[in-house]
Amino acid sequence: MRIIKHPILDFNWEKPISFIFNNKTLNGFSNDTIASALHANNVKTLSKSLRYKRDRGFFCGIGKCSSCLMQVNGIPNVRTCIAPLSKNITVKTQDTFAQLPKISKDLAEEKETISIDVLVVGAGPAGLEASLQAANQGASVLLVDENAHVGGQLVKQTHKFFGSKQERAGIRGIDIAKELDSSIQSLKDHKKITQMLDATVFGFYENIKNKDFTFAVMKRNKYHNKLIEIQCKSVVIAVGAMENMLLFPGNDLPGVYGAGAVQTLMNVYGVKPGNNVVMVGAGNVGLIVSYQLLQAGINVSCVVEAAPHIGGYHVHAAKLRRCGVPIYTSHSIKEVHGTHAVESAEIVKLDKTWKAVHGSEQTIPCDTICLAVGLTPSTRILGQIGVNMVTIPEAGGYVAKHDETMQTSIKHVFVAGDASGIEEASTAMIEGKIAGLHAANSIGYKTSDSEKLHTLFENEISRLRAGPFGEKSRIAKKRMREHIEETV
Repeated sequence: MRIIKHPILDFNWEKPISFIFNNKTLNGFSNDTIASALHANNVKTLSKSLRYKRDRGFFCGIGKCSSCLMQVNGIPNVRTCIAPLSKNITVKTQDTFAQLPKISKDLAEEKETISIDVLVVGAGPAGLEASLQAANQGASVLLVDENAHVGGQLVKQTHKFFGSKQERAGIRGIDIAKELDSSIQSLKDHKKITQMLDATVFGFYENIKNKDFTFAVMKRNKYHNKLIEIQCKSVVIAVGAMENMLLFPGNDLPGVYGAGAVQTLMNVYGVKPGNNVVMVGAGNVGLIVSYQLLQAGINVSCVVEAAPHIGGYHVHAAKLRRCGVPIYTSHSIKEVHGTHAVESAEIVKLDKTWKAVHGSEQTIPCDTICLAVGLTPSTRILGQIGVNMVTIPEAGGYVAKHDETMQTSIKHVFVAGDASGIEEASTAMIEGKIAGLHAANSIGYKTSDSEKLHTLFENEISRLRAGPFGEKSRIAKKRMREHIEETV
């Protein structure tokens, strides 16, 4: 299941390490997650559904669904898609409901408290840029992410970005992630930014006495968890988004993945999600990931798109067609067949009213269904903080109200990237710059060029949202402003 040759990526796997899965010894690599190592060993069933005990497999790859929850060294409900693999760990599938372990000093330590000017939650493109801007204004910054590395979705994007030089046009996402990480490291050396990886922000608490914000964080390592209390003067929430799901029989079978999960397995861990793929969705993500599958030596049987036209850039569609991959518009997936994993997919033609055309069904043998059907902003921590939320379909659904500085309805609470509305990574980076700049400015850290920077960033983001592909974003932000005005 490992990718041996790749035209762009060089998988320099380190020395194999062994671990125990359901009383069997398996091998993986130290840069694997538990789930990627299991996939490399052709283990696709990671959990069972609670009610019907149906097999469940890897779906989102970013720790935001429950499909990969397993017991690791006696600890239940571990999100194995983001939990790093360690030597000689014991991994077990859970029999539906997890058994609580006995609490010991190995599982919990005394609480630690950290005070900081700006907390940035999420180390993707928006969070990285927010951290850099806030630190450059003079604020102390703590950057927290639940993954073992920074970069978010950038670390799996092997395609070159579009846009202008300012938006890093012509540079691959994986290289942008390295560039941003290098900038973060230089500021870490000067004590302006502190990183806390493999850590989850799970709670918010008001501190009425000194008007600071308090967040609870669980920091994980190989042997125990540590509870950390973070007190900050302002916060940037840049936690990204979650993969959307489609309703059809068999959508819970192992082998049905979100597009981001497929990218994670292939481009981060060098593991094939399968051998024959049906891609659902012909937006930019579906088209780009389809081509990345071909680069990894994986067959793409077809791309199906419910809309009557291709939603992504036609340059991406043209590359697929040159490779012999058919793209069926006005088609959707009707059902997936399989006992314990995907074995075939049934697709169907749609009429002008989006209803299935009887007799148009086709059965396509495959072992993988990749869903590229959009994203939903992650808003749980924003909801817990208590910011005003609003439903804007063009932004991806339920989002936090925010102004042109990316500040929400609560002073000193900022949002950026997909958490503020679904857009491209280039836009997320600029929103991160704006949020980080004003998160620092709002608490008194302000350089002489801060106003010029805001104008520069606003001009950059306006250019990105220009043209037909930016129409949805322009509508979303316009409606956001209208909701804010109504509140005022």
